[in-house]
Amino acid sequence: MDPISQGTLGGALAQTIANRKNFAKITLIGCLAGMAPDLDVLIQSNEDPILFLEFHRQFTHSLIFIPIGALIVASALFPFFKKTLAFNVVYLAALLGYATHALLDACTSYGTLLFWPFSDVRIAWNNVSVVDPLFTVPALILVICAISLKKRLYTALALTWCFLYLMLGVIQHERTYRAALEIANERQHSPQRLTLKPSFGNLILWKAVYEHEGRYHVDAIRTLRTTTWCSGESIEVFDYDKHIPTLDKNSQQGIDIERFRWFSQDYLGYDYQSQLVADIRYSMIPSQIRPMWGLRINPAKNQSEHAVWIASRNLDDEQLSLFKDMMTGEHCR
Repeated sequence: MDPISQGTLGGALAQTIANRKNFAKITLIGCLAGMAPDLDVLIQSNEDPILFLEFHRQFTHSLIFIPIGALIVASALFPFFKKTLAFNVVYLAALLGYATHALLDACTSYGTLLFWPFSDVRIAWNNVSVVDPLFTVPALILVICAISLKKRLYTALALTWCFLYLMLGVIQHERTYRAALEIANERQHSPQRLTLKPSFGNLILWKAVYEHEGRYHVDAIRTLRTTTWCSGESIEVFDYDKHIPTLDKNSQQGIDIERFRWFSQDYLGYDYQSQLVADIRYSMIPSQIRPMWGLRINPAKNQSEHAVWIASRNLDDEQLSLFKDMMTGEHCR
């Protein structure tokens, strides 16, 4: 999730060991530790444009790395707090803050390597958006109140809010999943697999993606008191022989596609309009295919050259208006 959410939850859990004297300091340590795992975004390469996909949410987010990551954070912060806090207190606050990060990330759809190095499966529970103000803002306000008033009652309320909101996401996911199956049945489709993710910043409007007979079908589903459905688009499942028949699969571009397949949890389609091998899970509008990122392949390239990474997160006025209509249930049935 976003750094503010991570820092808020990390600070809140660290507050559980704070006393009136060190409340703000303990919160700050937990907050910084809660954000620290995302320093893996600094692992990048100009020569290899998708290296960051392999290392973001990798070893720094592994459950087994939590004590080590906390030790690194505590060692870096202790010189600033050694006059008032013992190292074991700094470490415990960092441990609590750091421990929240990967589990919160796993609640999103991006994929987190919780069990690295024993498994390279990307865990994604899909029960909250990567940015959701309704999750973050109330928790942040309560954490600030706890600091100001030095009362752990507000800490408990912040943690309770976070837990209940994530559980609401689980409930919404299950309700939407049933609706997505009904949509597929209406089309007389038998989904080979079906994935849901909440759209940006809410738990009301969801993107459903399922695979049927060589195509991915994408729909927007609004789940509130009742469920409404905004019929979406479809796209061909990526196939080397059909879409890039002249590409040598053993070339660097072929290797990059397989790395990208792992990252996208094998939700690869081929978008003729943008000429991208695309991650179908992500688009700005949940009923549309237009990918937020993908790989542009040129079979004529040298065998050792990498694919080109393309990312686009532009949202024009027409798309924004469509998103608002979907949120309110307009033009959906």
